[in-house]
Amino acid sequence: MAKSAVKFRDTVAEYERISAQIAARKFAPVYLLMGEEGYFIDALAEQLASTILDEAARAFNQITVYGRDTEAGQVINLCRQMPMMGSYQVVIVKEAQQLRGIEKLSYYTQKPSATTILVICHKEKSVDRRSAFYKGCAANGTVFESVRPRDYEIASWLQQFIKGQGLAIDTKALSMLTDHLGTDIAKIANELRKLTVSLPEGTRRITDADVEAHIGISKDFNNFELCKAVVTKDMNRALMIADHFACNPKDNPLLLTIMALFGQFRDLFVVNYLRWLTRHKGKPFPSDQELMRILRKSNTFILGEIKQQASLWDNRKVFAVLGLLREYDAKSKGLNAGGAPDGELLRELLLKIFLL
Repeated sequence: MAKSAVKFRDTVAEYERISAQIAARKFAPVYLLMGEEGYFIDALAEQLASTILDEAARAFNQITVYGRDTEAGQVINLCRQMPMMGSYQVVIVKEAQQLRGIEKLSYYTQKPSATTILVICHKEKSVDRRSAFYKGCAANGTVFESVRPRDYEIASWLQQFIKGQGLAIDTKALSMLTDHLGTDIAKIANELRKLTVSLPEGTRRITDADVEAHIGISKDFNNFELCKAVVTKDMNRALMIADHFACNPKDNPLLLTIMALFGQFRDLFVVNYLRWLTRHKGKPFPSDQELMRILRKSNTFILGEIKQQASLWDNRKVFAVLGLLREYDAKSKGLNAGGAPDGELLRELLLKIFLL
């Protein structure tokens, strides 16, 4: 099956569109919610389950089945039943990727019942677009594909997610969350829910102290502070943070640290290259707005720091650092690491960077 052309930004936009339609009670007869990122699939399924029918009607007209425990024929029979004392019945199929004979659902999706709303939650992968099942869902219902974000896409999504809850977040607090929690949106959303519930009444801005207090990420010993120490060439501070990481390896995976450092030096490389083009080729240096687009940043303060830090590194050294990061990325995955623990590998990597 060909790789999907859907991007994370497409997923977010389509999620918001479908969510708004559900809130306005504009329902499709079939919803195929599919893809690798389960957070949006679960959110839409939950919204449908709590919106289509009122609480009393759900007891009679809402059925949830699981793919591993049923087969396509049983789902079709459920969908063809008439609702009891209401306009609709709702059939929700969870873990549909495990449904036996899922392709047979095409017999139903090609001509769905007007009194049934079928919600198919197909996680882990997408349905083959060439299949009759997919084509039936696309022609007669709503298809939603949920793709996972890249590391550089998380921060902007998280800012908007927090804004949607009537809050703002400081730059450092945002970096602490994205560096520590990675790209697992469900995990991020869950941690944020715990954090927002714990915030004092009237709080409108999340700070690094809030993240430390309610999520348990140190505001002094984290990837944001480590990256800052490295690019500003503060070796003592960087090694102190590395020693803290070595004492808490489960909370500070080496792979995430390497990803954070790689992103930081990649940005420095791009800025220095653009400056070289300006000096040697006469090309105008991009405006802040254009540079933010190139670097995929959403904050002018961060942009100012990157430009300042880039002046401390020439691109020959930046290129060498990127090479070291690739080498230690492989070592973090067990290749030629010699059995060294993550803490030792990180300290070794930092010393090599500072000795360049």
